Amino acid sequence: MYEGLFFAGFGGQGIILAGKIVCLAAMGEGKHVSHIPSYGAEMRGGTANCSVVVSDDEIASPLVPRPSACIVMNKPSLLKFQSIVQVGGLLLWNESLIDLAPSRTDIETLAVKANEIAEAAGSYKAANMVMLGALLKRKPDIASLEAVIGVLGVAVSVRHRELNDINRKALTGGYERA
Repeated sequence: MYEGLFFAGFGGQGIILAGKIVCLAAMGEGKHVSHIPSYGAEMRGGTANCSVVVSDDEIASPLVPRPSACIVMNKPSLLKFQSIVQVGGLLLWNESLIDLAPSRTDIETLAVKANEIAEAAGSYKAANMVMLGALLKRKPDIASLEAVIGVLGVAVSVRHRELNDINRKALTGGYERA
């Protein structure tokens, strides 16, 4: 198993955290992982993305030029990154913030109303967890939902751990709706 993943959005949407959580959960299940975060110059509202590789074998390169799955959280990320998804790959997009569908017809796409599902779980800030849950449902070899929920206590910073109950609900909500 080898999955090259790409997460993209703007700062404050939890893009880097989602990638970190995938890595911790997959490592816990005995897989090899790599994680390359990329931040814009701004603290909030700038660009943020990360590349993640999850593999049963050692990883020769952490670069993900043609991801097998991509999560985009905002319209600029959709417009910029839909083209990098490999043919036959999966593109999950946050329909709550993106008012147009992907233009690609050679990939699988999944629209997720991430903000609405996150609000129902308790906070719009958990939209990244909704998207991660949807990804896990569509790509179950990456890591199990249980493993992801299990690493929240380690992955989420101390100042935000009070949101982990909401994060669990959001992960489950995204998983159930994918």
